[in-house]
Amino acid sequence: MKTLYNFSAGPSVLPKDVLLDAQKNLIDYEGSGMSVMEMSHRAKEFDDIIKKAESLFHAVLGIPDSYKVLFLQGGATQQFAMVPMNLLAKKGKADYILTGNFSTAAYKEAQLFGKQISIAGNTKEENFKRIPESGELKLDPDADYVHICENNTIFGSKWKYLPNTGSVPLVSDMSSCILSEPIDVTKYGLIYAGAQKNIAPAGLTVVIIRKDLIGTPLPGTPTMLNYKVQAENDSMKNTPPCWAIYISKLVLEHIQKLGGLEEMKRRNEAKAKLLYDYLDSTDFYKTHVISKDRSIMNVTFRTGNDELDAKFANESKAAGMSNLKGHRDVGGMRASIYNAMPKEGVEFLIEFMKKFEKENRK
Repeated sequence: MKTLYNFSAGPSVLPKDVLLDAQKNLIDYEGSGMSVMEMSHRAKEFDDIIKKAESLFHAVLGIPDSYKVLFLQGGATQQFAMVPMNLLAKKGKADYILTGNFSTAAYKEAQLFGKQISIAGNTKEENFKRIPESGELKLDPDADYVHICENNTIFGSKWKYLPNTGSVPLVSDMSSCILSEPIDVTKYGLIYAGAQKNIAPAGLTVVIIRKDLIGTPLPGTPTMLNYKVQAENDSMKNTPPCWAIYISKLVLEHIQKLGGLEEMKRRNEAKAKLLYDYLDSTDFYKTHVISKDRSIMNVTFRTGNDELDAKFANESKAAGMSNLKGHRDVGGMRASIYNAMPKEGVEFLIEFMKKFEKENRK
């Protein structure tokens, strides 16, 4: 089989061992005579899968019993509405810190539901090249919650500290960094993540919510967008994304076998260091994000010449790498090096970059 290194920002690369395990059970899941894709979500076999997946999330991420794990649909984008629908009922106020496209989109969506949705920090004028310093933030101690996007997939930045929100719950979109390193879940009121980066195929959204935040949605909140309804039904008010939940279980088991999130952090930091060290050693490529705020999941860079960038994208694909073209709002290139990207893939990319530089430097 042809080796292809997939640097897509999502849907992204999955662990080969997980894919092989899923392939083995594709037609006949553990002797059931059915694929997970065709069995009833009420069947005992799937009940075991979803309960095991929830248990694994608690174990791998160290989630206390005071939090509920929900398996939802609609992508992280649907959470832009679900969060304010469910958390704004007390005061109708929330703070949003804008560090990229997705936090900005979440802020705009929240304005549909709250009377005072404020921007507590914003680096748009610098084209989101950095995360705001703590002293720049203007947080309302009376807000219902504070929202951040912890890792910015498009621009390639990452929060290296958490804003001090006091007693105000912190809500984090972790779509492109969840499971990449250990986190202290108790510092958050709610975490949400689209699965298609580090968890599973597209179609599943994981929500980790503190139980005391469940149960007081805005009037008129649709049944399926109510965290209380979803929690009371253990994510099965309707048919859940069964296959993606199954793959998430396999991915979590895979992470446990490798040594947990401490090991994932070690591997991810090592891969990112290889790439950033090379980028910092040459003036042919320029990184987008300032050094201290760089993501270890999404690395953005460019040559400074649009024609060369386009040539890089085309030639890298021919060389055996996919999806290195950068997002239109940043341009250049983007290498997404999620958990399942092997170190060999990053080394292969660096060798290509060196060759491309040598052939195109004037």
